[in-house]
Amino acid sequence: MPNNLATLHRDACTRWGANTALRFKKWGRYQDLSWTAYRHQADGAAAGLLELGIAPGDRVAILSENRYEWLIADHAILSAAAVNVPLHAPLTPPQAAYQLEHSDARGIFVSHQMQADKIVQILDRLPRLEFLISFEPIVPPAGLKHWTWQGLLQRGWQAGAATRAEIRGREARLGLNDLATLIYTSGTTGNPKGVMLTQGNLLSNSLATLKLADIRPGDVQLSWLPYSHIYSRTVDHYLTTAAGSTLALAESVDTLVANLAETRPMWMTSVPRFYEKIWAAVEAVVPEKRASELRRIFGPRCRYLSSGGAPLPRHICQGFHELGISIFEGYGLTETSPVVCFNSPAKYRLGSVGPAIGDVEIRIADDGEILTRGPHVMLGYWKNPEATAETIVDGWLHTGDVGRLDDDGFLYITDRKKDLIITSGGKNIAPTELERLLVSDPYIDQALVYGDRRPFVAAIIVPNFAKLAAEQQARGWSLDTVDEFIQTPAIIDFFQSRIDALMEAVSQPERVKACLVLARPFQMADEELTATLKLRRRHVVAKFERQLELLYAAGPSPIAHP
Repeated sequence: MPNNLATLHRDACTRWGANTALRFKKWGRYQDLSWTAYRHQADGAAAGLLELGIAPGDRVAILSENRYEWLIADHAILSAAAVNVPLHAPLTPPQAAYQLEHSDARGIFVSHQMQADKIVQILDRLPRLEFLISFEPIVPPAGLKHWTWQGLLQRGWQAGAATRAEIRGREARLGLNDLATLIYTSGTTGNPKGVMLTQGNLLSNSLATLKLADIRPGDVQLSWLPYSHIYSRTVDHYLTTAAGSTLALAESVDTLVANLAETRPMWMTSVPRFYEKIWAAVEAVVPEKRASELRRIFGPRCRYLSSGGAPLPRHICQGFHELGISIFEGYGLTETSPVVCFNSPAKYRLGSVGPAIGDVEIRIADDGEILTRGPHVMLGYWKNPEATAETIVDGWLHTGDVGRLDDDGFLYITDRKKDLIITSGGKNIAPTELERLLVSDPYIDQALVYGDRRPFVAAIIVPNFAKLAAEQQARGWSLDTVDEFIQTPAIIDFFQSRIDALMEAVSQPERVKACLVLARPFQMADEELTATLKLRRRHVVAKFERQLELLYAAGPSPIAHP
């Protein structure tokens, strides 16, 4: 096994040479980039970073949507022995500011003007940020060194022999325990935590997953999940490097079906929400034509699909399998690089998330929590030894999930120990923070945010009844209630509009897109609050399950932000 990801990539580029490494849309057509050209650009960008003064261990961020330059920039950062800090593209300026400030990032790659503008807005909070590199031409930001992507490459290619030798030396000195990336992940409370993943974490996870997956040199894999998440970064980015297969980049989730037809992949990774949409389309076809419709969507070369990031509904997994294209579900966390378990063509059990991969160990604690130990477990949380000590005990990482192992070692996820929401699109959302934001509005007294395994986030809110009464009188609203909930359309729209204004502070996937307005407060008498007035989340959700189902059946509010 190579000692680091930089060596893995350099060896792959040497071995596969003129074969296609990346396939991406440019000027309306898919373009191919060979392994040789891939390495040439990564070396140019790495040399450019050294010319800008990046030292081993420095943090360099990427704020960009998926694009081929993201992947090259990642390999450049790795070859410079620096640490990649990927920021999710939808982040708001305050969210980006926290992560850049907390990580002490010295430089940042951005995709285009919109992302650059976010950085300009928060420069006063980032005294350590020295330069910005834009993949596309932008208006140069005042007070910050700026290089275009092409400018960085040219600077790197023109660097002298000493710089090139320094890159090789840094790669040679990189070990399995050296930090490779710092990924900020949502928690249930407070600011996001920076997960420290090492070269060994990511390398071992990629290679162990590859041993189970039926992926061959020259295969085409379609990729669309954000590279800022570790799932796609490991299972798409690094795994295809290890396999010598071609990574084709989808333009966006909206073009995914069209891109499937254009790239004709052998396999792809996704999250349950995408498979849910495909299954709905397939079910709309008469039963005898469903297999051909599924094959038409995924193409004649597709051997199988994989799913992760959130639980996959069993009926969808079974339905795909019966129609001839299996979805192999896995399980993992950012803190585990991410893969812990994976169903594979050789080892598959419906309803499970598969057995442990490679040298990964799993055991179930007395309270049912899933614990895991092995080379995939993170180094810890950046600047947060207390949280690290709480999460990793005697080498075992506490996942916060509850599950069981069968006699053959297949893992089944049965519940979530914590309240963290995972939407059906795989987005991790901290409900407590959103609830705090909602009750910051003077018209909202209480709030419960909901959305686990759902396509969007919704909320049950309790109004400030005094303020609502004054508004009702001024506007001449009636107050119609059904099953304890206010049904007056004007009142519901009033609250949704106020919620929309609050949601400007968070990223698009976190936004509350529909609400139920309770006609009374949450109360202890109905077991909705504990003795210390804490919300009994699961009890409230179970109590109002029917109303929530109707809310989701109706879809997002017509006046909510898209």
